[in-house]
Parts: sequence; C-alpha cells; structure tokens
Amino acid sequence: MTLNLHDTAPDFDQPIAVLKHCHGRIRKQLATLDKLLAHLPEFGADEQARQAARAVLNYFEKAAHLHHDDEEQDLIPMLRAVAQGDDAATLQALAPVILQDHKEMDALWQDLHEQLSAIAEGQAASLSASAVQRFSQRYLAHMEREESTMAPMALRLFSPEQMAQLGKAMQRRRGIGAEASPPPSVGQAVADLRKDYGQASLNEDEVLDDPMLQFTQWFEQALKAEVNEPNAMSVATVAANGRPSSRIVLVKQFDERGFTWYTNYDSRKGQELEDNQYAALLFFWSELERQVRIEGRVERTSSEESDRYFRSRPLKSRLSAIASHQSAPIGSRAELEQNYEAVARQAGEEPARPENWGGFRLVPERLEFWQGRRSRFHDRIVYERQEDGSWTRLRLQP
Repeated sequence: MTLNLHDTAPDFDQPIAVLKHCHGRIRKQLATLDKLLAHLPEFGADEQARQAARAVLNYFEKAAHLHHDDEEQDLIPMLRAVAQGDDAATLQALAPVILQDHKEMDALWQDLHEQLSAIAEGQAASLSASAVQRFSQRYLAHMEREESTMAPMALRLFSPEQMAQLGKAMQRRRGIGAEASPPPSVGQAVADLRKDYGQASLNEDEVLDDPMLQFTQWFEQALKAEVNEPNAMSVATVAANGRPSSRIVLVKQFDERGFTWYTNYDSRKGQELEDNQYAALLFFWSELERQVRIEGRVERTSSEESDRYFRSRPLKSRLSAIASHQSAPIGSRAELEQNYEAVARQAGEEPARPENWGGFRLVPERLEFWQGRRSRFHDRIVYERQEDGSWTRLRLQP
C-alpha cells in the first residue's frame, strides 16, 4: 500500500484555490482509508497499516477542522454580507446544511478515531467498513456541495479586497504570516486562546456502573498516556465565612472508600474542613482532554493510616512536615531553613508523626466525567450516590 499525500498548495492570495486544495487533501485521506480497509485483512496492522492510520489521524485531527473554521467563521459570513437575490436565497438554504454537515462529520469521525488509534499503535487490525463508508460519503457529498455552489459564488461576488481579507484570515488561523498583523493585547490574546477537542467520546452505554471503577479505568489510561502528574488534583474548600479557596495536592490513595490526601491539619484547608466538612476535587488530564469533578464529605483518616503513610515518606519529607507550620507566616526563607535544621538535629532517623499532620479522605457523593469534544459540544456523564448507597447515572448538557 503506497501513500502519496503531499502536493504543493496554492498561495493564500488565492483563498478559494486553497479551499479546493484542502478538498483534494481530504479526498486523498479518504482514499487512504479505502486502501487501509483492503490492506488489513491480508497484512494486519503492519508498519504500512500503522503509517496509513497515523497519516489519516494526523490530517483529520490537525488540519480538517481548520477547513471547517474557514467556512464557518469567514467564508459563509462574508458571502452573507454580499449575496443578494437568488444568491442570497441559495445561501440561506445551503449554509445550515453545510454547518450540519460539519457536526455530523465530527460525530462520524469519532467512530473512526478510536479504531484508527488502535491500528496506529499496533493494538488492533480491524476497521469498520460501514463507518468508513458513512464518513467518506458524508465528506464527498459535503465537498461537492461547496465546490458546485459556494466556491463559484465567492469567485463571482468577492472583490479583490475581500479575497485578500479571506486569505489573511485563513493564514492567521494556520499561524502563517502573523507578522502582517499587529500583535494582539495580552487581554485579547487570552480571549482568543482556544483548543478544539476531539480525541475521544464518552457514551452512556460505554461507562461502567460503578463510578469508582470508571475513575480507576480513566486513571490507568492517564498513567499509560504518561500524563504529567496524573495524581494532581485541585481541592476546593469553603471557610466559615462562605469564602472558597482551592489548591493543588496529590491524591495518595483512592478506593471504594474515597480519595485520600495528607496535609497539616492546622493549615488553611485543614481549618476550613473543620468548619465545613464538604469539599470538591478536580482532576484535569489535558493530554487526554478529560476532567473528573468530585464532590462529597471529608473525614480524617485513622491514626494508623496516617502513621503508616508518614513512615513511608522520605526522611526529608517527614522532617519538612514537622518543621513547617503550614499556612502560618514566617519572616524569611532563611528562618524556615533554620527550623528545618533544628528539627533534623533533634528528630533522628525515625521521627514520629506530629499529631497535627495526617490524612483527609473525601467520601464521594457526586462524580462527573467530562470528555472534551469538538466545538465545545462536550460529553458529561454524572453519577450521584443515593441514600441506599447505589449510584444513579445521567448525561448533562455541555
């Protein structure tokens, strides 16, 4: 199976030609999907198959959505601004169809994404012919609609200045020719920061009945994906005066009882949990485009559990826990280090756990699993604990 996916793109001073070039690239990727379907039954997920799967994944994950944005954010609005009479009527009928095509193609792509990812990693050697057929047919019909109607209309109606405007917008979207535009203010740059998600989906018929088992499955996938600090979580607490605060800590254990972390009980979070025993946790795994929100009641772990974990920590970490009066003010770093040195001299190799240091465990009452999807149309599945200890499960709108 040979791949020929690279050709010379026209310049952006010909934006309609660029759009048609994108269509040509898409057709080549669809042809690669057809070749892959024929290749897999005979050769399996060999190097050629893995290369083909990676090529298709790379294009539809990184480039195809730019073409959609070109149409949704620039081409269609610009045509609406200038179209009159029959052109305006045609555009009024066609534009909703184009936008619906984008949504349906994104949904169809999700069916293929997981299959292609498994092939690219050599973990599977099958590809659904019906999924490929539906995806290809939708894309081909979509491109035919644009090429027969929208592209000729733009060539007929746009002035040279409007063509230049369209071309520059397409360049900016691809990070090309940024020097032609003044840099945005910091505030505007933050407002414009956005990433379109699309790695995976989350369906009601795929999640497990027990949310803790579902969390374990996702956590294991985060470990396998080498997510940066997958055990990091935000802990949000509320003080007696109603003011919330949050911070990042590391979960040290999770099981059917809940999620456990360790800290100084005299710290701000410790004091707030004394006043209000309810808290919220948040795990965010950006590499997998996932987050898990957890709410519940917090309790202290037993002295035996806290002792056992304290003894497992490196000596310097144990000494730091003794030396630091967490959240209390101190004059300087030098003073802090002097406290540490004094503790190190006195405590020896097996320091005892301080009474004001130990574990908290959040007993979950609500868990929400969030999977990023395209166009901010995310998947959200929430579990809620009932009085008898069972869990209900439902989908939330994004």
